[in-house]
Amino acid sequence: MDIPTQQHLTALRQLLLYRIRDLEADIHAAAMARTGLAAQATPADVQDRKDEADAEQRAEIESVSEQLEQDELERCRRAMHRLDAGEYGDCRDCGEPIPLARLLAQPEAECCAPCQAARERSRRQEG
Repeated sequence: MDIPTQQHLTALRQLLLYRIRDLEADIHAAAMARTGLAAQATPADVQDRKDEADAEQRAEIESVSEQLEQDELERCRRAMHRLDAGEYGDCRDCGEPIPLARLLAQPEAECCAPCQAARERSRRQEG
């Protein structure tokens, strides 16, 4: 861990806590909206195939968006666990310290920028 001061660690913890709470609120709001819309929806609400396709597309986009938020929430929780365990700030691939600027921009980062880029290239080649 190459984080200069305790003050930096405190700031990173606060960033993570804020993001965790924000994501939890967004996920909860989406679930409440989905539940409310499902209760209100009736077959008469759909006027034609175009409306039906539009509703399906919106539901799919919302589902993907919610999954992305769930994934980010899990990354933030893992980062908080690493911070509590004193393992925060080191790249999980190469073991080198993750630069403070990267952690301030993306406090849930598990890898340094070069290792993250290599992971993304590898995923693109596989997929």
